[in-house]
Amino acid sequence: MQSQGSLETGSVWTDGIPGVDVPGYDRDGITTGIVHFGVGGFHRAHLAMYVDALLEAGEARDWGICGVGVLDGDRRMQQVLDAQNGLYALVRKEPDGTLSPRVIGSIVDYLFAPDDPERVIEKIADPSTRIVSLTITEGGYVIDQVTGEFDPSDPGIQADLAEGAVPRTVFGLVVEALARRRERGTGPLTIMSCDNMQGNGDTARRVFTGFAALRDKELGEWVAESVTFPNSMVDRITPATADSDREALAERFGVHDGWPVVCEPFTQWVLEDHFAAGRPEFDRVGVQLVDDVVPYEMMKLRLLNATHQALGYLGYLAGHRYVHEVAQDPEFAPFLRAYMDVEATPTLRPVPGIDLDEYKSTLMERFANPAVADTLLRINYGSSDRISLFLLPVVRHQLEHGGPVERSAAVVAGWARYAEATDEQGEPIQQQDRLADELTPLAQQQSTDPLAFLRYTPVFGNLADDERFAAAFTESLRILHADGARAAVAAVS
Repeated sequence: MQSQGSLETGSVWTDGIPGVDVPGYDRDGITTGIVHFGVGGFHRAHLAMYVDALLEAGEARDWGICGVGVLDGDRRMQQVLDAQNGLYALVRKEPDGTLSPRVIGSIVDYLFAPDDPERVIEKIADPSTRIVSLTITEGGYVIDQVTGEFDPSDPGIQADLAEGAVPRTVFGLVVEALARRRERGTGPLTIMSCDNMQGNGDTARRVFTGFAALRDKELGEWVAESVTFPNSMVDRITPATADSDREALAERFGVHDGWPVVCEPFTQWVLEDHFAAGRPEFDRVGVQLVDDVVPYEMMKLRLLNATHQALGYLGYLAGHRYVHEVAQDPEFAPFLRAYMDVEATPTLRPVPGIDLDEYKSTLMERFANPAVADTLLRINYGSSDRISLFLLPVVRHQLEHGGPVERSAAVVAGWARYAEATDEQGEPIQQQDRLADELTPLAQQQSTDPLAFLRYTPVFGNLADDERFAAAFTESLRILHADGARAAVAAVS
């Protein structure tokens, strides 16, 4: 990271840049307490920001973050952070277009696992590391989408379990480090998922303990008994960084950052206070520490994340390309709010301290923020994982209790139409989904077989056999094909 001579990339910050908030703490001597897998935009706008705030307050100097990349695509993050001494700019975008940059200094190291897996393992095995945190996406947990259980048939898992294998997956690397901690008497640590899944800690527990048990039964028992997996609810809209973001940072503030992060002003983190080897004082910087995170998780996943799915596919088909365009569209906004009020909210438990009507109104305001410029392609990425985790639990709850499903069925039909890989003008839609090779051919059969897509049981289970849902789905799909997304939305608003 460079500036017009006023921002140093060393460990001591001596001069600020006008309009840019920079660390006032000395980065020399900060030691790693957290090893984080999946250093992307969200991690750098969320956990890394909270740790930076503690460092700014003179706390948490033994809780610096070591980032780890395991995928080929993580090479670029390694190169950028290495060149910038781990520093980057976090740019908050206000609705009026105001930019508020903060240079974040909490990432003190970054390791690219394919280059040196042994170094990653030893970093986790080191007694100073007490938390392994994760933002590996919903699809990164090798779970069966219908049962929610660990799927050991994954090729990466099988490769890591082979005798004499050098670990390559996050699960192989972490479990090998846990085995060394157990052998050396170093003790357990906490594995803290920050991914958008209900019961993200419970999911992490199933996968890591399942992997450990396959490797060694006693190791699996030790992990299950000693390692903690707190559930959490994380929330901050963090769109993909665009070239225009880099240019605005350079032109307006004189900061040249290879990979800045942009985000909305809102941030929330609700976290179960269940740690095996201590934690930073997260509550000092706005984190809500609770005994039970489930009500907050359900609220966020079924209102924010599922509503993202509701606007993503149908909005794209209607010609929009950004979230705020859909949220500001007078034909779409009532549909989105009706989904939240009529179908999602009745599936929620009471949420302590939260006014749900106010929360939903705030969501609509956040979606409509034009400064964030969040793309529909981003929120439509990994559809099969996101629909499974965010929307289908609402559908199944409502079917079980006799509640309405017409709006949810329209969303699923919107995805099914989007998965045909052409929009309403016949232009191609790039499918960014791990199951695209299987789902797109099914979607393209829908003109003659309307339930072909819905019968894909690895995602939908037996939903195609439910007469009420299947009827609502096929009716929305019929309207989508005949009259388009706007008509399909109007029919259920």
